[in-house]
Amino acid sequence: MVKLILDEYLEKNGITRYQLSQITEIKYQTIDNYYKNRVVRYDSFILSKICEALNCRIEDIVAYIKD
Repeated sequence: MVKLILDEYLEKNGITRYQLSQITEIKYQTIDNYYKNRVVRYDSFILSKICEALNCRIEDIVAYIKD
């Protein structure tokens, strides 16, 4: 199973969802859905913008958990 761990990354680095929304110019509701792991289909554009804004790698915000 693929799981977003954006919440952990933001909390660890002291960044709010609102700040991320402002930096990436992505709607807060979209960021909130990624934060709360409510996304079923991941948008590569969104993930790229988040990684670019946070200066992180994809594996910092997405994890693969074996079932």
